[in-house]
Parts: sequence; structure tokens; C-alpha cells
Amino acid sequence: MAVIAVFNQKGGVGKTTTCLNLAAALSLAQRHPIALDMDPQGHLSLASGLKNGTVQSKSMATFFKDKVPLAKLLHDTPAGWQIVPATLELSKIDALYGSDPHAAKMLKQGLAEELALTGAPILIDCCPMLGVLTLNALLASDRVLIPVSADFLSQHGVHRLDSALNVLEKKLQRKFERRILVTRFDSRRKLSYDIYDKLKQRYGELVCKTRIGESVALATSPMHGLDVFAYAPQSPGAADYKLLAAELMESGFV
Repeated sequence: MAVIAVFNQKGGVGKTTTCLNLAAALSLAQRHPIALDMDPQGHLSLASGLKNGTVQSKSMATFFKDKVPLAKLLHDTPAGWQIVPATLELSKIDALYGSDPHAAKMLKQGLAEELALTGAPILIDCCPMLGVLTLNALLASDRVLIPVSADFLSQHGVHRLDSALNVLEKKLQRKFERRILVTRFDSRRKLSYDIYDKLKQRYGELVCKTRIGESVALATSPMHGLDVFAYAPQSPGAADYKLLAAELMESGFV
């Protein structure tokens, strides 16, 4: 079972877009993924086609607050994969467990008890802040996928995130297998190529060969509660995420 945290502390880099469409691509490849929405904003849940009123009693907040097993909180998405959604209630978890030294391991234990035997790849859409929720996601994961938009500030941010993961690895005495995914790549701009090349020079094979281009379909599909394959299957965005899924499966990352 691959547990992959999709994480970046910077917003607007395509974190939720990547989680949504990678899950859909893996579903099309018959890998039957499960997504966990660990961001209280619940954007992944909305983009997956779930209505807020239907998820209040079966969400990630229910797992943390009421200790309901994750397997009982799964929702089927219209695209055929499964998700444990998020609601605003999830924003209270940091305050509820912030002083509990054992709280950061709750998700890891929950996955081991309930979902490990399924063998399904698990994608975690992380909250962009380093708090109880993100620590839960990272401790439960063995891999971290870092979306980085093709601009200077995002490139600078990934260096800080890489350093933070290095510190966490030393503290936990374990390694996170990582991949860096360049998103919002504009083939008309030299800057996009420069950012990609600089990341390759610094991180080498950790940078995905696949680049996710700017795409109207990727930006629009969540408004309709659809992934890009359901919304615009012939679009460049669909082609990019299909290539990404194939690359990650071929490399053993998924």
C-alpha cells in the first residue's frame, strides 16, 4: 500500500488539482485509489462531486473527534474512486489535540487498522500549514508528492519544504520518498523552462519528467464537481495527468 501525502506549504500550486486528477487517473488504470481530504477547506471533496450536506456525519473530522473507523467514512465519487471528505469541523482538530504528543500518530494507526489490507494507493490532500493535521498526514505517509508551480516564488518555497522534510526525517529516523511535480507549466514562457531546469539541477531524478501544463479544463472542471477526465477527456490536462500516473506507477512510487 502506497500512502502519498500531496503537500506544499504554498497555495495556488495545484495541490488539490493534482490529488483530484491523479486519483482519477489511477482509477482509470484500475488501481482503485482512496483519497483523504485533510484540508478543512474541503476543496478536494467539492471538486470530487460531493455535496457538503451529505458529508457532515462521515468525514475526516468524524475520524479524529469520534474515533469512527476510516473504512466507515468512505464515500464513492461519481468517477468511481473513494474519498473520506473534509468539512470545516476539521479546522478544530489543531485546537483539540495541539497539546497531545500522541495525536500526530492517529491517522497512521487508523490506516493500519482499517485500510492497509485493501492494498489501494492512498492519496492525502494536505492542509498547507504544518500543524496536527499535516503532521498526521506526513507520519502516515511513506511518500510525499510536492506540486510546484513554474514560478520563482514556488521554486524558492520548495527549497524550504525540502529542508523541513529533512529535519523531520532526522527527528523521526525515517525517510520520505519524494517526487517534485512542476505544475502550471506554460510552454510559451522561457521562465517555465528555467524553473524546471533549475529544479532538475538541484533535485535530479526526484523531479517528475511529466510537467502539468496550464489548462482551462483543469481550472474549470472542479466547478462542475468533475475531474478533468470526466470533464474534458481529450484536453491537454487529461493527457498530462495520464502521463503522470503512468510515470509514478512505472517508477514504483505508486
